[in-house]
Amino acid sequence: MSVNIQLIIGIVAILGILGVCNVVRKNGLDLRYGLIWIIVGLCIIVLDFSPGILSAMTEFMGIELPINMLFFLGFCFSLIIMFGLTKTASDLVHKVKRLTQEIAILQKRIEELTNEKKD
Repeated sequence: MSVNIQLIIGIVAILGILGVCNVVRKNGLDLRYGLIWIIVGLCIIVLDFSPGILSAMTEFMGIELPINMLFFLGFCFSLIIMFGLTKTASDLVHKVKRLTQEIAILQKRIEELTNEKKD
């Protein structure tokens, strides 16, 4: 992998990490999700600036170029993150459904109590 590509990838990863930190700092992103992105960024930086690790992984996987391995790992990390976010969204859908049902039950109970007081 050429030095220019390594520098570009490193700079983009560092800018990404700084951007995530800024969003977390402004409470625009929950810390647990921000940490996932920061860890991914750090992994990219480590693999980018230590070509020995990346080359060994490339040979082991049978991939021709180390940069292709780096993009493959980025794709895998993205899939893991998307799965985690999908699971979180699913959990939130269940919570919203449960809360909506509880609110409907409480509103019904309030109506019943209001009607009893009028009688």
